[in-house]
Amino acid sequence: MRWSIVVAALVASIGLRGPACSAGALPGNNHDDEVEAWRQQRHESLLKPDGWFSLVGLVWLSEGENTCGSDPQSDVQLPSAAPGRLGVFRLVDGAVEIVAASDVELMVDGDRRRLATLRTDAETTPSLVEWGTLELHLIDRGGKIGVRVKDSESTALRSYTHLEYYDIDPRWRTEAVFIPYDPPRMIPVPSVLGTFTHQPSPGVVEMRIAGRDHRLDVLPGGDGEYFIVFGDATNGPETYGGGRFLYAAEADPSGRVVLDFNKAYNPPCAFTPYATCPLPPLQNRLELAVRAGELKYAAETAH
Repeated sequence: MRWSIVVAALVASIGLRGPACSAGALPGNNHDDEVEAWRQQRHESLLKPDGWFSLVGLVWLSEGENTCGSDPQSDVQLPSAAPGRLGVFRLVDGAVEIVAASDVELMVDGDRRRLATLRTDAETTPSLVEWGTLELHLIDRGGKIGVRVKDSESTALRSYTHLEYYDIDPRWRTEAVFIPYDPPRMIPVPSVLGTFTHQPSPGVVEMRIAGRDHRLDVLPGGDGEYFIVFGDATNGPETYGGGRFLYAAEADPSGRVVLDFNKAYNPPCAFTPYATCPLPPLQNRLELAVRAGELKYAAETAH
């Protein structure tokens, strides 16, 4: 499953505008089977040894040397199974290199290395540093660089069994109309870090539910899809308090978009405090209860 916002600009090429369509079941066979298959795929993605349940740490680097290891005095704290001193992350003017401790052998992008310059996730693919069951890579959030730590033997991963959902309801698979922004509009998207990033929105989808029109700004999702971060009245008591995510295929030539809220799902922050999730933009907070899709994770911790 894709989790990060794709920031590359996507210019919509939709022909017609029109009034929002009424919410309700759309014609189509085997909708239950389709949603169940989607749920199974999501379940399997969370079971992966490098999935979100394996995320056990996130530390923002300071300029200069940042020690890394299981020693409690380390700047980048690792699980107890790691060496007391794994090495040092050296940050100088936005560039980061790792220097392994003299008695430690690291794998960097599949090669044994003692010293390596590392890419962040702002580049094509972040460099992957491996030791035992641990994977470390760099993330860049607005010029702030952090080390993300994953452990394929994490307690959260070993204890995960399943997710819970609302009952599948075809009434929440509904038609919407895509109204493009010309040109695409930059919208502020908040995050759990308390920061905002401006992301390109190609347009808005409009739908009618319970006699009222509702609108959601979309973001480019890649692979011919829109990515939607939305909130609704279930957030907190029934679903994750920080909103949910939804993907939808791009509009057809008539501007029609199918939104299946049965496939609405929790962001990574529902499972770990070390993710950096986007939150719903203010205009994407719906004044209704979307009782479809993924429920609050049973083991969710307050953060």
